Amino acid sequence: MASEKCVVLLSGGPDSATVAYWAKQRGYAVNAMACKYGQIATKEIESATLIATKLGATIKVIDLSSLKEIFVGVTSLVDDKIPMTSNFSQPIIVPFRNAIFLSAAVAYAVAIGASRIYYGAQGSDAVFYPDCRREFYESFQSAARLGTAKEIFIEAPFSEISKASLLKLGVELSVPYGLTWSCYFNGPKHCGTCESCINRKRAFKEAGLVDPTEYFIDVVGSK
Repeated sequence: MASEKCVVLLSGGPDSATVAYWAKQRGYAVNAMACKYGQIATKEIESATLIATKLGATIKVIDLSSLKEIFVGVTSLVDDKIPMTSNFSQPIIVPFRNAIFLSAAVAYAVAIGASRIYYGAQGSDAVFYPDCRREFYESFQSAARLGTAKEIFIEAPFSEISKASLLKLGVELSVPYGLTWSCYFNGPKHCGTCESCINRKRAFKEAGLVDPTEYFIDVVGSK
Protein backbone atom coordinates (compact mmCIF):
# COMPACT_ATOMS: atom_id res chain seq x y z
CA MET A 1 0.00 0.00 0.00
CA ALA A 2 1.43 3.39 -1.01
CA SER A 3 2.27 5.89 1.72
CA GLU A 4 0.00 8.87 2.17
CA LYS A 5 1.41 11.92 0.40
CA CYS A 6 2.14 15.22 2.09
CA VAL A 7 3.61 18.52 0.91
CA VAL A 8 6.39 20.09 2.98
CA LEU A 9 7.49 23.67 2.40
CA LEU A 10 11.25 23.21 2.47
CA SER A 11 13.21 26.45 2.71
CA GLY A 12 16.59 24.82 3.18
CA GLY A 13 16.78 25.92 6.82
CA PRO A 14 16.90 23.74 9.93
CA ASP A 15 13.26 24.25 10.90
CA SER A 16 11.73 23.06 7.63
CA ALA A 17 14.33 20.30 7.29
CA THR A 18 13.24 18.97 10.67
CA VAL A 19 9.61 19.03 9.55
CA ALA A 20 10.52 17.06 6.42
CA TYR A 21 12.36 14.40 8.43
CA TRP A 22 9.53 14.32 10.98
CA ALA A 23 6.99 13.73 8.20
CA LYS A 24 9.13 11.00 6.68
CA GLN A 25 9.49 9.32 10.08
CA ARG A 26 5.70 9.33 10.42
CA GLY A 27 5.41 7.36 7.19
CA TYR A 28 4.42 10.08 4.72
CA ALA A 29 5.65 10.22 1.15
CA VAL A 30 7.23 13.67 1.32
CA ASN A 31 6.78 16.00 -1.63
CA ALA A 32 8.93 19.02 -0.89
CA MET A 33 8.41 22.49 -2.33
CA ALA A 34 11.00 25.28 -2.30
CA CYS A 35 10.24 28.79 -3.50
CA LYS A 36 12.35 31.43 -5.18
CA TYR A 37 10.96 34.83 -4.28
CA GLY A 38 13.84 37.07 -5.29
CA GLN A 39 15.76 36.40 -2.08
CA ILE A 40 19.43 37.28 -1.84
CA ALA A 41 20.23 33.93 -0.22
CA THR A 42 19.67 31.63 -3.18
CA LYS A 43 21.88 29.09 -1.40
CA GLU A 44 18.84 28.12 0.63
CA ILE A 45 17.35 26.62 -2.55
CA GLU A 46 20.53 24.59 -3.05
CA SER A 47 20.26 23.38 0.55
CA ALA A 48 16.60 22.47 0.14
CA THR A 49 17.48 20.36 -2.89
CA LEU A 50 20.32 18.61 -1.05
CA ILE A 51 18.10 17.88 1.95
CA ALA A 52 15.28 16.51 -0.18
CA THR A 53 17.74 14.28 -2.06
CA LYS A 54 19.23 13.03 1.21
CA LEU A 55 15.74 12.27 2.50
CA GLY A 56 14.69 10.52 -0.70
CA ALA A 57 11.89 13.02 -1.26
CA THR A 58 10.76 14.67 -4.46
CA ILE A 59 11.18 18.44 -4.66
CA LYS A 60 9.58 21.14 -6.75
CA VAL A 61 11.37 24.49 -6.98
CA ILE A 62 8.76 27.12 -7.75
CA ASP A 63 9.98 30.32 -9.38
CA LEU A 64 8.15 33.28 -7.83
CA SER A 65 11.08 35.62 -8.41
CA SER A 66 8.88 38.37 -9.81
CA LEU A 67 7.74 38.96 -6.21
CA LYS A 68 10.96 40.91 -5.87
CA GLU A 69 9.16 43.74 -7.65
CA ILE A 70 6.89 43.96 -4.61
CA PHE A 71 9.53 43.44 -1.94
CA VAL A 72 12.29 45.80 -3.14
CA GLY A 73 12.34 48.75 -0.78
CA VAL A 74 10.48 46.72 1.84
CA THR A 75 12.70 43.90 3.06
CA SER A 76 16.45 43.43 3.35
CA LEU A 77 16.07 39.78 2.36
CA VAL A 78 15.66 40.82 -1.27
CA ASP A 79 17.03 44.37 -1.31
CA ASP A 80 20.74 44.77 -0.57
CA LYS A 81 20.29 48.52 -0.20
CA ILE A 82 18.43 47.93 3.08
CA PRO A 83 20.82 47.22 5.98
CA MET A 84 20.79 43.65 7.30
CA THR A 85 20.47 43.77 11.07
CA SER A 86 21.72 41.36 13.74
CA ASN A 87 18.57 41.83 15.82
CA PHE A 88 14.95 41.50 14.79
CA SER A 89 13.77 44.51 12.79
CA GLN A 90 10.81 45.27 10.56
CA PRO A 91 12.80 45.04 7.27
CA ILE A 92 13.56 41.38 8.00
CA ILE A 93 9.87 40.55 7.55
CA VAL A 94 8.85 39.49 4.04
CA PRO A 95 5.17 40.50 3.97
CA PHE A 96 2.74 37.56 3.81
CA ARG A 97 5.50 35.23 2.61
CA ASN A 98 4.19 32.07 4.25
CA ALA A 99 0.71 32.72 2.92
CA ILE A 100 2.05 33.05 -0.63
CA PHE A 101 4.05 29.84 -0.30
CA LEU A 102 1.17 27.99 1.32
CA SER A 103 -1.12 29.01 -1.54
CA ALA A 104 1.26 27.37 -3.98
CA ALA A 105 1.52 24.36 -1.67
CA VAL A 106 -2.25 23.98 -1.58
CA ALA A 107 -2.39 23.96 -5.38
CA TYR A 108 0.43 21.41 -5.48
CA ALA A 109 -1.26 19.23 -2.86
CA VAL A 110 -4.51 19.14 -4.81
CA ALA A 111 -2.62 18.38 -8.02
CA ILE A 112 -0.87 15.32 -6.55
CA GLY A 113 -3.72 14.12 -4.36
CA ALA A 114 -2.18 15.09 -1.01
CA SER A 115 -4.31 16.38 1.83
CA ARG A 116 -1.63 17.45 4.32
CA ILE A 117 0.71 20.42 4.13
CA TYR A 118 3.44 21.07 6.67
CA TYR A 119 5.76 24.04 7.14
CA GLY A 120 8.53 24.92 9.55
CA ALA A 121 7.19 27.72 11.72
CA GLN A 122 8.31 27.23 15.32
CA GLY A 123 7.55 28.88 18.61
CA SER A 124 10.60 31.15 18.75
CA ASP A 125 9.47 32.82 15.50
CA ALA A 126 5.79 33.06 16.39
CA VAL A 127 6.51 36.03 18.68
CA PHE A 128 7.76 38.10 15.76
CA TYR A 129 6.11 36.74 12.62
CA PRO A 130 2.29 36.71 12.32
CA ASP A 131 2.33 34.03 9.60
CA CYS A 132 4.14 31.62 11.94
CA ARG A 133 1.27 31.54 14.45
CA ARG A 134 -1.31 28.82 14.97
CA GLU A 135 -4.24 31.19 14.48
CA PHE A 136 -2.83 32.11 11.07
CA TYR A 137 -2.37 28.62 9.68
CA GLU A 138 -5.67 27.40 11.10
CA SER A 139 -7.43 30.29 9.37
CA PHE A 140 -5.48 29.60 6.18
CA GLN A 141 -6.57 25.97 6.36
CA SER A 142 -10.20 27.13 6.43
CA ALA A 143 -9.60 29.31 3.38
CA ALA A 144 -7.87 26.45 1.56
CA ARG A 145 -10.82 24.16 2.19
CA LEU A 146 -13.26 26.77 0.95
CA GLY A 147 -11.14 27.45 -2.12
CA THR A 148 -10.63 23.82 -3.12
CA ALA A 149 -13.68 22.01 -1.72
CA LYS A 150 -11.11 19.53 -0.34
CA GLU A 151 -10.32 18.43 3.20
CA ILE A 152 -6.93 20.10 3.32
CA PHE A 153 -4.89 20.06 6.53
CA ILE A 154 -2.24 22.76 7.10
CA GLU A 155 0.01 22.49 10.12
CA ALA A 156 3.26 23.77 11.58
CA PRO A 157 3.94 20.80 13.88
CA PHE A 158 6.55 22.67 15.96
CA SER A 159 4.75 25.99 16.33
CA GLU A 160 4.46 25.51 20.09
CA ILE A 161 8.12 24.67 20.86
CA SER A 162 11.35 26.66 20.76
CA LYS A 163 13.98 26.43 18.06
CA ALA A 164 16.35 24.79 20.54
CA SER A 165 13.78 22.09 21.32
CA LEU A 166 13.22 21.57 17.60
CA LEU A 167 16.95 21.03 17.07
CA LYS A 168 17.06 18.41 19.82
CA LEU A 169 14.24 16.53 18.11
CA GLY A 170 15.96 16.90 14.76
CA VAL A 171 19.14 15.29 16.05
CA GLU A 172 17.05 12.29 17.13
CA LEU A 173 15.65 12.19 13.59
CA SER A 174 19.17 12.39 12.07
CA VAL A 175 18.46 15.68 10.30
CA PRO A 176 21.65 16.70 8.40
CA TYR A 177 21.92 20.19 9.88
CA GLY A 178 25.29 20.67 8.21
CA LEU A 179 23.46 20.81 4.88
CA THR A 180 20.96 23.46 6.00
CA TRP A 181 21.24 27.18 5.27
CA SER A 182 19.99 29.97 7.53
CA CYS A 183 22.05 33.01 6.53
CA TYR A 184 20.32 35.93 4.83
CA PHE A 185 23.44 36.42 2.69
CA ASN A 186 24.78 34.20 -0.07
CA GLY A 187 28.45 33.67 0.82
CA PRO A 188 30.48 30.45 0.90
CA LYS A 189 29.88 30.34 4.67
CA HIS A 190 27.17 31.65 6.97
CA CYS A 191 28.01 35.27 7.80
CA GLY A 192 27.51 34.72 11.53
CA THR A 193 26.20 38.25 12.12
CA CYS A 194 22.76 38.52 10.50
CA GLU A 195 19.67 37.98 12.65
CA SER A 196 19.10 34.50 11.28
CA CYS A 197 22.70 33.38 11.93
CA ILE A 198 22.53 34.75 15.47
CA ASN A 199 19.31 32.82 16.10
CA ARG A 200 20.82 29.65 14.65
CA LYS A 201 23.94 29.84 16.83
CA ARG A 202 21.94 30.65 19.93
CA ALA A 203 19.52 27.76 19.38
CA PHE A 204 22.32 25.20 19.04
CA LYS A 205 23.95 26.61 22.19
CA GLU A 206 20.68 26.53 24.16
CA ALA A 207 20.05 22.97 23.00
CA GLY A 208 23.53 21.91 24.14
CA LEU A 209 24.33 20.62 20.66
CA VAL A 210 27.41 20.92 18.49
CA ASP A 211 26.69 23.41 15.70
CA PRO A 212 28.03 21.95 12.42
CA THR A 213 27.81 25.31 10.67
CA GLU A 214 30.80 27.23 9.34
CA TYR A 215 30.55 30.96 10.10
CA PHE A 216 32.74 33.86 9.02
CA ILE A 217 32.20 35.36 12.50
CA ASP A 218 31.52 32.76 15.19
CA VAL A 219 30.34 34.85 18.12
CA VAL A 220 26.84 34.45 19.55
CA GLY A 221 25.10 37.81 19.68
CA SER A 222 23.46 39.33 22.71
CA LYS A 223 19.96 39.77 21.31
